[in-house]
Amino acid sequence: MKRKTRTIYTAPQKALMWDRWQKGYALNTIARLFDTSHAAISNVVYENGGIRPHQRKRASTALTLDEREEISRGLATQLSLRAIAIQLGRSPSTVSREINRNGGYHRYRAALADKAAWNRALRPKVCKLAGNHRLIRLITNKLKQQWSPQQIAGWAKRLHPEDERYHVSHETIYKSLFIQARGVLKKELIQCLRTQRARRYPKKSGLKGKGLGRIPNAMPISERPASVEDRAVPGHWEGDLIVGPHGSCIATLVERHSRYVMLAKLENKKTETVISALIKQSKKLPEELYKSLTWDRGSELTNHHKFTLATNIDVYFCDPQSPWQRGSNENTNRLLRQYFPKGTDLSVHTQVQLNKVARQLNERPRKTLEYETPADRFNACVAATG
Repeated sequence: MKRKTRTIYTAPQKALMWDRWQKGYALNTIARLFDTSHAAISNVVYENGGIRPHQRKRASTALTLDEREEISRGLATQLSLRAIAIQLGRSPSTVSREINRNGGYHRYRAALADKAAWNRALRPKVCKLAGNHRLIRLITNKLKQQWSPQQIAGWAKRLHPEDERYHVSHETIYKSLFIQARGVLKKELIQCLRTQRARRYPKKSGLKGKGLGRIPNAMPISERPASVEDRAVPGHWEGDLIVGPHGSCIATLVERHSRYVMLAKLENKKTETVISALIKQSKKLPEELYKSLTWDRGSELTNHHKFTLATNIDVYFCDPQSPWQRGSNENTNRLLRQYFPKGTDLSVHTQVQLNKVARQLNERPRKTLEYETPADRFNACVAATG
């Protein structure tokens, strides 16, 4: 039986694969373009961890193939090096080095010289983590504490502003995890990432159709005071539910100024249950730090007037299909899915466990806070009100 040879794809073909991959095409769809198998395309994509390699480019000062052919013609007609250099607009020393490193006067060939120059220019940059065992240990420890690469990179730079040995980009950390050929970070650490994915996947756009509940006497977000928008004043919260199977759910609350998180265990998503839990949570805070609540258009807040009467806190509702109007809460819910994956029963978690998760999130540095933690920012607000 004749063994099938492996197909070698050209640079333009690989570029087309990456273009399709980054647009969200399935591997099977890309494979059909090349009349090949899913595995053949995955070999190209996965060996780079799903991250498109940087396209190599010649330096603007490097000799071009046309210039090398001009040198070859000049040598054939026995022109002097200076005459060839004048024709090219280059220095004689540049022409001399080019000829000497590529066979000399009698063996110089433009095409071979151009190919050799391209191969010589390939100098892979050593990963910054390679050999930096102290930084590797720091990153490993923080990943095991469920810190994201971006949080680790920002925190390390904030902690050691003058020490370049600790300055590393979050992209370098991701690449060291996804591209195991670097041999820097252990593959097992991928399980510490929020998505636990072994490679990078393209972002796919999509909108979830949501039913619009009928909420009586709902105040739209357009009536929310302008002072809430710039996040300069603490005490304005965003909230929503994360939902699991069998009606299990958790209430999530995020303070807009500090991004401080609070979680509340719910027996169900009935409006009476949710309102009671929110009232109980509000009693844990000073009045100055709970002035308003912005919520999605879920039916769980149908009795919002009861919450307002009990707490004197105004409730505002987002516009239909506008989750960005409570962006801090949306982002927090995404982070929480690391602890409460979709499809898992949320009723098994106690309030003590929820408080522990909230504390972990609040003690992580945040980029939007210049790598200060939400807990530090919120505690400063509490001290100011005292």
